[in-house]
Amino acid sequence: LAPAGSLSRFYTALHFGADAVYLGGKRFGLRAYADNFDIEQINEAVSYAHTLGKKVYVTVNIFPKNKDFGELKEYLSELERIKADGVIVSDPGLTELCLTSYSKLDVHLSTQANTLNKYAAAFWVKQGVKRIVLAREMSLDDIKETADYLGGSAELEAFIHGAMCISYSGRCLLSSYLTDRDSNRGECVQACRWEYSLGEASRERKLTIQEDSHGSYILNSADMNTMPILDKIIGAGVKSLKIEGRMKTEYYVGVIVNAYRRRIDDILAGRSYDEKWYRETLSVGHRDYTTGFYMGDPKQCYASSHPENPYAFTAQVIGYDEAKGGVWVEQRNRFFAGDKLEFVSAKAGVGVFTPLAIEDEDGNEIKDCKLVQQKLLLKTDVKLEKYDMIRKGDLYAK
Repeated sequence: LAPAGSLSRFYTALHFGADAVYLGGKRFGLRAYADNFDIEQINEAVSYAHTLGKKVYVTVNIFPKNKDFGELKEYLSELERIKADGVIVSDPGLTELCLTSYSKLDVHLSTQANTLNKYAAAFWVKQGVKRIVLAREMSLDDIKETADYLGGSAELEAFIHGAMCISYSGRCLLSSYLTDRDSNRGECVQACRWEYSLGEASRERKLTIQEDSHGSYILNSADMNTMPILDKIIGAGVKSLKIEGRMKTEYYVGVIVNAYRRRIDDILAGRSYDEKWYRETLSVGHRDYTTGFYMGDPKQCYASSHPENPYAFTAQVIGYDEAKGGVWVEQRNRFFAGDKLEFVSAKAGVGVFTPLAIEDEDGNEIKDCKLVQQKLLLKTDVKLEKYDMIRKGDLYAK
């Protein structure tokens, strides 16, 4: 289950093998600063996904106030009309409204509802919830016990990759307190990622809790990466494997979906663990990785607030041109003729190539590819497809 903060990221996620996508509308979701989708775009996404036999779930997981319900009802009616596959909700009142008045929409309970045990899960199943997105704080043992207790009466969903909120399953007031932007209504400014110092009331000078040269990051969390234990998560009874990241780029979505798609396929085929898919997750911007709470370890890493981003997303593929013997791309970051580039492809996999030449749309030879979104022809026999990615780095160049 992949995130999509825009239509381009939606198409990228499906191209790289997502079985389903979750997205948000212009209102009522918890990522107000993503591009998000208007109702026509949601309709386009749903229609396209259904032609591929895939699904689209819409986040409606704010904690609404009384004044919100008039527009919420209109919005839910529209989602039902365009045949969205389901909604992700967290508020009990909104959950009941969806279950009683919008029965064509499957109801998935958001992780914001903090489902931590089998009895809470069973309660929601009795209300009619089809899928429960488990709290990130659950261990694998807890998940397996919950799955066994439910006996298949509902699906369990769990996060497998991405940023982790320092607050309890996302219920946070820090953003509201510091910036007057309500994280529980989609306006989180990620204040937990800022640098902080410690002050004592009788002193003017602030004290620093030393962690590194940049300061202290006592509110930061590491990023989740479950690639090494993904087989255990599946074995515990999780039916939907969720990637966090509706604020992330096309490159992030494509690379991470591709890596987990291939790891899942390896697991289902009985193939042994291939370290290269973990290495792929190192090629996107990330903080230190952790498996979170799954192995029963409640500690979190907060050594650095600065994400590692060792690879530059240089271009997105438009398509292969047989007549001209090359691949058309749209530039994203600067690169030069003669550079050794890496590709990430849904069909061709990952690998290295050096274009024989680079031309613009008028056939002029280009040595310095520095214009963002310029369309370029990379002369190569590597037949890449639309939405494939090209980057600069040394993951496979060695």
